Amino acid sequence: MSEGLFGSLRGRVFRGLAWKGGSNLARQLMRIGVTVVLARLLSPHDYGVAGRVIVFATLVEIFGDLALGAALVQRKELTDSDRSTAFWVSVGAGLLFTVLGIAFAAPLADFYGTPAVKPLFMVMSLSFVITALGSTQCALLMRSMDFRGLELRLTGGAVAGAAVALTLAWRGAGPWALIGQQVTAATVASLLVWRFSTWRPAFHFSRASLRDLGSFSGRVFGTRLLFYANRNADNVLVGRYIGASALGAYTIAYNIMLLPSNQISAPVQEVLYPTFSRMQDDVPRVARAWLAVNRIVGSISLPALAGMVMVAPEFVAVVLGPKWESAVRVIQILAWVGMLQSLQGLNSSVLQARDRTRDLLRYGVIVCAASLTAFVLGLHWGLVGVAVAYAASSTIVEPYYTWLTARALDISVFAFPRALAGVFQAVLGMVAALALWRVPEVRVLALRLRRRRGDTTPVEPALS
Repeated sequence: MSEGLFGSLRGRVFRGLAWKGGSNLARQLMRIGVTVVLARLLSPHDYGVAGRVIVFATLVEIFGDLALGAALVQRKELTDSDRSTAFWVSVGAGLLFTVLGIAFAAPLADFYGTPAVKPLFMVMSLSFVITALGSTQCALLMRSMDFRGLELRLTGGAVAGAAVALTLAWRGAGPWALIGQQVTAATVASLLVWRFSTWRPAFHFSRASLRDLGSFSGRVFGTRLLFYANRNADNVLVGRYIGASALGAYTIAYNIMLLPSNQISAPVQEVLYPTFSRMQDDVPRVARAWLAVNRIVGSISLPALAGMVMVAPEFVAVVLGPKWESAVRVIQILAWVGMLQSLQGLNSSVLQARDRTRDLLRYGVIVCAASLTAFVLGLHWGLVGVAVAYAASSTIVEPYYTWLTARALDISVFAFPRALAGVFQAVLGMVAALALWRVPEVRVLALRLRRRRGDTTPVEPALS
């Protein structure tokens, strides 16, 4: 890759990160505010009932385009036949899964033993076709690295969804507030992407294009299904065998655990996937970028989650309220999972860009099998047991994911911990300082030393 082309690509990356960073910060601040208000207006039972439906929400992203969007981004050359074929296959799949979701709403309600979730499932199923209508345009915007359009449509959807959620919650709609938020956000986002994308589908379908794109997307689709099972099996099992209130507490803890991954790793991954795809033949440059970006992500996510472990009791009591006390221990345990996962966000982008989807699928099988086994075993000890089991299985399998990525980049797997060594040391120092500061005797000693220096500023009482 020539220096001129790389310079142009680097400019697009920085602009993309600026758009992703700014819009994600705005959405995150809004999401935190909305979450806090909804936690006050809704009960753990409301969250649990809605959680039984929302646990299937990520299927919308998986089935929305059958991973054809990933193939559109990765391919070096595209024809209009490729684009139109991907669009009509995506829309057809979206319609099919909307119908199936409505048809299976009653059996799913029977599975949970909660008839109230049937209409929630039916309405949530509309998201399949709604998302599919914009999935190809989203992929093309990503391929051209037009993150302005992508971010504006997400922000518009988030604002509309938040407005609907707060209105419904205020009117006492209970779990409908969370379902309304999801469906509204998807609808507005799909409408806006048609505004920002200039491409329009032709009434054309090519079997040759489908075979070419499907050879790549099939393995990515399978991996996404396995990742979905890994991410949601615990929620299904908790909701089925422990109860709606327990699932509400677990959902709150899980969402906090995913904050760094969703708000830092995922946006960076979205920007760098088309970048890595364009640089796929320049392996040393991709390797350097992978290590450098992971160091930046780790310097933000690791201290944030380690700090959450230390202040979880106070955070829950002050921000969420005493009714969420059962989530404290789960938050502290899942924070470790969040640390591990925040450092793996770029791996799938690298493996897809390098066309190592077989390795990606192999990892998906392993992580899914390990997590399902852990969740079933952990159920015997309740919420905390599930969380501990998840942490244990993640600790075992996540290093394998790193090894696969390092091998695809022709570098030693030990280059990864070496790149993050300084971050690890800083986090350990921060945790040690916080742990020491929580000891009452240390606070008293600090107060005496400050008084000797003539500093009369009061020291807060020790945290319990």
